[in-house]
Amino acid sequence: MAFVTISGYPSSGKTRRAEQLKQHFERRLQDPSYDGPPLKVMIVSDDSLNLPRSVYDDGRAEKPARGALFTAVQRQMAQDTILIVDSLNYIKGFRYQMYCAAREHKLRVCTVFVVAMHEQCREWNASREDGRAYAPETLENLLMRYEEPSSMVRWDSPLFTVPWTDADVPADDIWKAITEGIVKPPNAGTQAVPKAPTDALRTLENTTTTMVAAIMAEQAASGGLGGPVTLSLSSTLKPKVDLPSRNVTLSELQRLKRQFVTVHKKAITLGTTEKGAVDWSEESIADKFAVYIEGNLKP
Repeated sequence: MAFVTISGYPSSGKTRRAEQLKQHFERRLQDPSYDGPPLKVMIVSDDSLNLPRSVYDDGRAEKPARGALFTAVQRQMAQDTILIVDSLNYIKGFRYQMYCAAREHKLRVCTVFVVAMHEQCREWNASREDGRAYAPETLENLLMRYEEPSSMVRWDSPLFTVPWTDADVPADDIWKAITEGIVKPPNAGTQAVPKAPTDALRTLENTTTTMVAAIMAEQAASGGLGGPVTLSLSSTLKPKVDLPSRNVTLSELQRLKRQFVTVHKKAITLGTTEKGAVDWSEESIADKFAVYIEGNLKP
């Protein structure tokens, strides 16, 4: 249903804002005036995945941890869920990756930027007694590397900035964004490419070869009169093709067959970007080849 990305400096109060959002959402969902679909509110965070702050000490450890977070986020994305991801999310490329996943699931999205001054983050981090503090050098490194969200880019929009001076989050505006915002279609580049069946190449070659032989046989039987011809390829496969009123040579048909097979072989081996399922059955190939012959044979 919706996907909310929490982003901010380390030890800036992101978890508190995520909990505030969760409480607001649950209160609205339980309100008698709410008439929308039944929804649940979930938070996925480093803490919920038992990822220690030490994973940010080393890039080699951070990468698999970020992968675990992304996997957990994808697993929880659903039409009946408002999902809040509470983590640093300091890399814009990672925010874009999650944004694309949300679009794949047809979810509304928004980003909440939790703002605090560097000195405050250092102070709050040093005062933590829950075992979740960052090492001082790691904190400084993350502060320098942080890539701020921007309302000018689509994966961070709509963007809600929550400064440290605010007692609460702008719940009304965020609720409107996740319940009334535009559901963006999936990126074409991220959509799965439909694959042809394993026997598609053999079916393509056999069907077109059989059609060429059938056309030559029908032409010999009719004396080259042309016009609409029904080809009996099998008891159930009888495509129709409109031939010109002249003798079509075998070399012409073989040339058209090679061109047709070459074009469609590329679609089979590389996949196709056509929307919906692609039909590689004998009937579909025969009909397509008949149309190709009619459009490319000279009168």
